[in-house]
Amino acid sequence: MATEIPSPRKVGMVSLGCPKALVDSERILTRLRADGYAMSPDYAGADVVLVNTCGFLDSAKEESLAAIGEAIAENGRVIVTGCMGNEAEVIRARFPDVLAVTGAHQYEAVVEAVHEAAPPELSPYVDLIPQAYDEAGVKLTPRHYSYLKISEGCNHACSFCIIPSLRGKLASRRIDAVLREAEKLVQAGTRELLVISQDTSAYGVDVRHEEREWKGRKVRTHMTDLARELGQLTDAQGRRPWVRLHYVYPYPHVDAVIPLMAEGLVTPYLDIPFQHAAPSVLKAMKRPANEAKVLERLREWRKLCPDIAIRSSFVVGFPGETEADFQYLLDWLDEAQLDRVGAFRFEPVEGAAANHLPGAVPEEVKEERYARIMEKTAAISAARLAAKVGRILPVIIDEIGEPDEDGDIGATGRSQADAPEIDGNVFLRNVSEHLQVGDIIDVLIEDADEHDLYGMTIS
Repeated sequence: MATEIPSPRKVGMVSLGCPKALVDSERILTRLRADGYAMSPDYAGADVVLVNTCGFLDSAKEESLAAIGEAIAENGRVIVTGCMGNEAEVIRARFPDVLAVTGAHQYEAVVEAVHEAAPPELSPYVDLIPQAYDEAGVKLTPRHYSYLKISEGCNHACSFCIIPSLRGKLASRRIDAVLREAEKLVQAGTRELLVISQDTSAYGVDVRHEEREWKGRKVRTHMTDLARELGQLTDAQGRRPWVRLHYVYPYPHVDAVIPLMAEGLVTPYLDIPFQHAAPSVLKAMKRPANEAKVLERLREWRKLCPDIAIRSSFVVGFPGETEADFQYLLDWLDEAQLDRVGAFRFEPVEGAAANHLPGAVPEEVKEERYARIMEKTAAISAARLAAKVGRILPVIIDEIGEPDEDGDIGATGRSQADAPEIDGNVFLRNVSEHLQVGDIIDVLIEDADEHDLYGMTIS
């Protein structure tokens, strides 16, 4: 009589929040896969559902609670993790049937909870060797780009932010471990590495930039060394990945990364969370007030690397923000000419020091200022994109359409100035039927609007 191989238990995952949370989800699923679990694409097929929550803003918490409620309704066996896991009493008060609640990056606790809720079906025929750790792991992003988390936590004390209380102080990963992970990702097909953390510029500060052995030489646990080494990785065809830096605070040593961009080792793109420009608002936010120096540095960076794209985000309606402060920000944006900008209306977050600041801005004023900053930045973006018409730019392909009635195929990609999900796209016409997702090709830019570019491939 043949031995029946047991079917593996299946785990469903709902991942909310920022790319850092997505990396946490990937790590959890990679560990569970090593323990013999399979992944379920829907609620119905899952033995247990994980909900990785976000707790940064009250609106994000509501989204997380809604996701938990949906998982409870559709499946009933739910484990909650992530940033909102620190508010276990809130979650259990609303959903007493959740099986377990764990906090952010508590991987072992999550895995233990899954083991208790749905014990793995082990078999000596298929589970002699763990499956996962010699591979790049489970990915929730497309195969051609990957988020690379280099640290956890933050040493800043911004008055509007509760990240340090959720994630703790800065804890940098070993640089050799980061580089090994990146190398495996590149060899497995990743064409673009997106470096993320709460503060990428501070990488290694907590370990005094200790040196580690990599490829027979010493490398520092430092953003510059990391960027240089990442830019020298190659896949089996000798191709180097795009290396995109996110959450970069403009410390002086960031200047050293710009030459790497000019050399082509690092993608000419910096995501810098300026948050505001008015000195009084920055002071209330407990952030450095060096907006004039930043403008000077931006000019120097563009001299060294003319194609560098700067993305940032800003908060409007922060307590105490006057009309003069807001106008200062708009004038600063005129000077800075940032390529990509996101804006947020200030929202009180439980536990944030900013909640107790005087001078609350009325909601209607927040909305009016939000509309004005979006109008301003859209005009700047349109002008900067229009200047690219007629140029030939490298573009990474994210999606390929079906042939239309004439047999023409369209595709969607991104230039080096565009990060996935948050920036613009490059829309292509009449692409080759041999084009594949993840290809990096030269594109002639034919048109532009406020956010996107349009073009055709160069044969």
